[in-house]
Amino acid sequence: MILFKKLTYKNFLSTGNNPITIDLNKSRSTLVVGTNGTGKSTILDAISFALFNKPHRNVKRGGLVNSVNGKGCEVTIEFETAGHDWKVLRGIKPNNFEVYQDGNMIDQQTNVRDYQKFLEQNILKLNHKSFHQIVVLGSSSFIPFMQLKAWDRRDVIEDLLDIGVFSKMKTVLKQRNNVSRDAAKSSKIQLDSQKDKIDYQRRHIAQLESINVDAKQSFDDDIADTQLKLDILKERLDKYPAGLKGNLNSLRKVREGLGSEKGRHDHSMKELVSKAKFFEMNTACPTCTQEISENVKATMLTDVKTQAKSTQDAITINKTAYDKAIASINDVSESINEMAEISSGISTHTTTMSSLVSKQVKEVDVAGPTKDLLDMQNEADDLRENLDKASDELLYNDIAGEMLKDTGIRTKIIREYLPAMNALINKYLQVLEFFVAFHLDENFQESIKSRHRDEFVYDNFSEGEKMRIDLSLLFAWRQIAKMKNSTNTNLLILDETFDSSLDDEGTDNLMKILKTLESGTNTFIISHKPDVLESKMEAKIEFTKTNNFSAII
Repeated sequence: MILFKKLTYKNFLSTGNNPITIDLNKSRSTLVVGTNGTGKSTILDAISFALFNKPHRNVKRGGLVNSVNGKGCEVTIEFETAGHDWKVLRGIKPNNFEVYQDGNMIDQQTNVRDYQKFLEQNILKLNHKSFHQIVVLGSSSFIPFMQLKAWDRRDVIEDLLDIGVFSKMKTVLKQRNNVSRDAAKSSKIQLDSQKDKIDYQRRHIAQLESINVDAKQSFDDDIADTQLKLDILKERLDKYPAGLKGNLNSLRKVREGLGSEKGRHDHSMKELVSKAKFFEMNTACPTCTQEISENVKATMLTDVKTQAKSTQDAITINKTAYDKAIASINDVSESINEMAEISSGISTHTTTMSSLVSKQVKEVDVAGPTKDLLDMQNEADDLRENLDKASDELLYNDIAGEMLKDTGIRTKIIREYLPAMNALINKYLQVLEFFVAFHLDENFQESIKSRHRDEFVYDNFSEGEKMRIDLSLLFAWRQIAKMKNSTNTNLLILDETFDSSLDDEGTDNLMKILKTLESGTNTFIISHKPDVLESKMEAKIEFTKTNNFSAII
């Protein structure tokens, strides 16, 4: 229960620097009177502004500051709830918003909007609409329950039944659902990406393993090829006889001897040719001038020819032997060169073989990429687990969402209380001598039947009849709030209710209801009928205006 104790305001609307203080729980019934414009309804605006940062009437925030002083607007309301004393201070010029618990100001770490939400949800546990449905009736700016939109009616009822938490849960659930949906989407994207990485890594490892297989095969092929070449070269080398170099030297000596011999034969042949030319060309000796006879000349020429023939034969034999020696030398030299080439090839291939054997096969590292693959798979498992968790949470949230729908658990609770609500409404209608059967359904749509079973809705009735319905709803909601101990409060304000559409009979009936209210109720009746109501009230507050400033007489 909220027990309102004191209201203080200054420089608020028509109130000046001299603050006005209203004791909210002093008297069971208080009559608030004064001429028009003296500030009677300012009480409503001040309470509403202090609690909800908005006046009861449709007045802009800047218009709340006293137009003469233009600053220092301040409203303070004190109340008790949940075993604690609370004070809310709100001001304009300068702007101020402070909440005190047992004399200590609550640290305002958040923005004003969140601070206000904390006040409504955690301390007052009711909002602006609900407050006015159980506290206020009859002011010009008041919107009766039956004139509210369907969803606003539902908000009021949920506050009364203290099931607004389900709406908060629905909001929180929606936020969590968004987080879970984003988490699931993110995990799905990451998991798909990770799967692609794993597939690539597997292909990479397969390529590396293939490279190693190919490298091993290439190594074995190189070994086998090199060995084959060595075997062929060794086989070729083995075909050559031993001692070729010695034979080559011997042949070179023979060639040299034949060359010398050829030189001697060539010299002898030249001498013979020269001698033959001498006898053919000369008839006398050039040295002694002695005449050479024909016989001598013929004999000498014949002898020269015989010697020349013998020398030519020797030259021919020598040449044949020389050519043979040269050919043999060439053959042996070619064989030796081939042997050298083969030996060089053997040496090269032997070096290659040694290098291959020493190095063996240098395999590409597969262990590192395999470990990376394992890490990727573990990460994928974590992502899959996160996705499963997010998916499970989405499923649970869907189930909870179904329960928190308007047609879910809240409607079930409302259905349970509707009979009691309708019974209370009809009880107060009977007291007010308005004999109809009023019924609200779970969608808070009304059906009203007369004694003759004619069906009506709220708008079918006169203003006086509507007032009786509004009063019945007000008192019914207060009873429900008391039953639930949700938005139960001591404060009740009837603003010009007695001055409007109630006739004398309705006024008397309303007074009967007021007298039946629980002892802790503090009723404030704002009225222009002091002569009619003053005798029926325990206390009176009279407003006046002095120098354009409101004050209490």
